[in-house]
Amino acid sequence: MSHDTDKLIRQLSLVAFLMAERRPLTARDVKGNVEGYSEMSDEAFARRFYSDRAELVALGVPLHSQRDEFTGEELYTLRSEQYFLDELKLEDDELAALQTALYLLEGQFAYAEPLRLALQNLALGRPGHLDEPTESAKRIQVRDPDYSVEMSGRLTKLENAISKQRTVKFRYWTITRDEERERTVNPYALLPENGSWYLIGLDLESEAERTFRVSRIRGDIRFATRRERDFRAPADFDASGFRGRQNWQYGEIAGEAEIELDPDTAWWAERTIERGQVEDGTLRTEYADLGQLAAWVLRQDGRARARKPAELKAEVERGLAAVAEAHEGDPPKVPRRASGRAAEPAPDRPAGPVAPERFAVLQALLAHLLARCGDEQSVRLPASELEDRFHLDREQLTEHLALLNLVNFGGGCYAVYANLDGDEVHVQKELFGDTFRRAPRLTPLEARAIRLALEFVGPMIAAEAHTPLERVRRKLEETFGQFEQASEDEDAEPTAEESLVGALSQAIRESRVVEIEYKAVGEETSTRTIEPHDLERELPHWYVHSWDRTRDGQRSFRLDRMKSVKLLDETFEPRREVVPQKLRDVQTARVLFRKEAAAWRIERGAVPLSDGSALEEVRHGSADWLVGEILSYRGAAVVLEPAEIREAVATRAKKLAKELRRRPAARR
Repeated sequence: MSHDTDKLIRQLSLVAFLMAERRPLTARDVKGNVEGYSEMSDEAFARRFYSDRAELVALGVPLHSQRDEFTGEELYTLRSEQYFLDELKLEDDELAALQTALYLLEGQFAYAEPLRLALQNLALGRPGHLDEPTESAKRIQVRDPDYSVEMSGRLTKLENAISKQRTVKFRYWTITRDEERERTVNPYALLPENGSWYLIGLDLESEAERTFRVSRIRGDIRFATRRERDFRAPADFDASGFRGRQNWQYGEIAGEAEIELDPDTAWWAERTIERGQVEDGTLRTEYADLGQLAAWVLRQDGRARARKPAELKAEVERGLAAVAEAHEGDPPKVPRRASGRAAEPAPDRPAGPVAPERFAVLQALLAHLLARCGDEQSVRLPASELEDRFHLDREQLTEHLALLNLVNFGGGCYAVYANLDGDEVHVQKELFGDTFRRAPRLTPLEARAIRLALEFVGPMIAAEAHTPLERVRRKLEETFGQFEQASEDEDAEPTAEESLVGALSQAIRESRVVEIEYKAVGEETSTRTIEPHDLERELPHWYVHSWDRTRDGQRSFRLDRMKSVKLLDETFEPRREVVPQKLRDVQTARVLFRKEAAAWRIERGAVPLSDGSALEEVRHGSADWLVGEILSYRGAAVVLEPAEIREAVATRAKKLAKELRRRPAARR
C-alpha cells in the first residue's frame, strides 16, 4: 500500500474515531485506537499526527484542540454538527442552475472536478440533480482562452502551495524586459482577471508583493523547502484589492488623470471601468502607466480626449504623430523570421485539471453510499451511477471502495462494506453507518470552485434560477458557511451584466424579438432590432449571436457594449443559418509590430522576426475596429496591407491630431 493510501486511511479513521467518541481525547487515545498510528514509535507518531491534523484543518475538517487545565495535555474534539453540511436551503431550480454551471464549464474550467464534488454534496438525497441541464443552457458556450492542460497543472501546484503555505520556486518570463529568471515566492492567492490567471504573493528577492501571470511561468513549479509550512500569509492580505484594475493601473500609482468623453462613450466607460469615476462626461482615473492610458484614449478613436495631466496629452499627441509617420509612403520591408526561438516546452508530466483532494472524494462517496442505503442494511447500485457522479473510471472506483472498507472507528468497528460485483456495487451498512449518511462540509477547494463558477457564469446561473445572483450567493453562504466573498444586501438590484444575460436568456428561451441600444466600436450608440439565438461567454466578455433585422444579417454583440435590452411581444422562428461565430465576413490585415510591442503579440501567436519585431495576420470584421487598435499602439503597430486600411489609419491619425489642436485646453 502506498504512502498516500496509508495517510488517507489514517486521516479518515482519525475523523471517524473522534466523531464516534464525542468526548475530548488525548494523543495517547489516538495512538492506541486509530488505524495506522499504533505501530509507530512515539517520535514518528508525534510527527505524523501533527502533520495529519494540519492537513485535515486545511481541508476544512473542524478539528479543535484545547489544553487540559489540570494535566496540561492537549485534548482533541470533532463535533458531528460542525463536520456535516448544514441543512440545504437551496430551492430545486437554484440547485439545478448550479448544475448548469458545471455543464457550461466542463472541459474549459480548471476547477470542474471540485465543482462536481461540491454539487454532489449539495445534491445529496435529491436524485436527478446531476442530470442534463436546461435546453437554454445547451445553447450557451463558454470559452476560456487561457485554459490548457499545462495551465491546469500549474494551478494544481499553486493551489496546493497556497493551502499548505509553502514557498515555491519557478522560472518566470518578465514580458516588459523580455527576461527570464528564477523567482522565489510565498504564494498568497490565485486570481482570475480579464480572462487570465494571476498569482499574488511575496517575491522574496524584492521583499515586495508582486503579481505574476501564470501563463508566463516557465517549466516546473517546485517547493523551495521540505518543511511542513514556510510562511503565514499577512492577516490583512485581501486579494480583492487586486481586482478591477485596468491596463494602466498595474504598478505603483503615479497620479490621477481626467479624460473628456462623448456621451455614447461615457455610459460605457462608467459601466466597464471599475476603478474610476465618470461625472458630467469626464472620466477621472488613477494611473500607473501613462502609455497604457494614452493607448485607451486613442482606441476610442476621437470619442475620448485627454485633459489632465499635461504629460498624458503630450503622449496622445506624440502617439498620433508616430502613427501618421509610420503609415506614410511605402510600407517598411519585413525582416526575416527569427531562428532558434523555440516555443515553451511542455512540462515533463503534464498534470490534468485541478483535482479535488482524494480525502474529499472519499468523504462524499461514503455519504452517497450510505444515503442510498437509507434505512435498509444493504443496497445494490449500478457501478455506472458512481462513475458518472464522481467522474471515476472502473479502476479508480474499485480502489476508492477498497479504501472505504478499511476505515474504522477504533476497536474494529466500521461504517460500510462495499464491493464491485460485475456492473453493480453491493453496499452493506455497518455498525457506524448511520453516522456518515449526511454530506460533509465543503472543503476550501470546493467552496472556491463554486465561487469561481459564480464569477465565470454567475449571471447565467441567476437567469436559470429566476433569482437575482446576490440571492443565490447569499443562500450558498447560509448553506455551507464558508463563502469567503463579500456579499451585498440580499435585495440588491441585479448588476447590468446580470440583467442583460437574464433578459437575453429569456428571449432565447421564448424566441422573442429584442430591441437593444448598442455602441459598436468606432460608431455612436444606435438602436437595433435583433433575433437572439445563442449566448457565449468568452472570458472575460459575454456575447449574443443574433440575426440583426436592422442590418439584415447575422451579427454578434458584446453585452458590455449594450446600454439597454427591451423584450418585444413579437416572436421569431430560429434561423438555421445563424451559428455561434463572433466575426462574419472576416478580413485579414498584415501588421508589423515593432520591438516595443512584439513580445505581447508573440504571446498571442504572432511570428517573431530577426530584429525583435513580430508579424501577425490580424483578423477583423470591422475596419473601424482595426483603425482604433492600430492607433492605440502609438506607432508600434504598422499596417503593411491592405493599402486601403493603411491609408485609413494615416488619414485618421492626422485628422485626430488636428482636432486636438483646435479644441480648448479644458472644458468647463
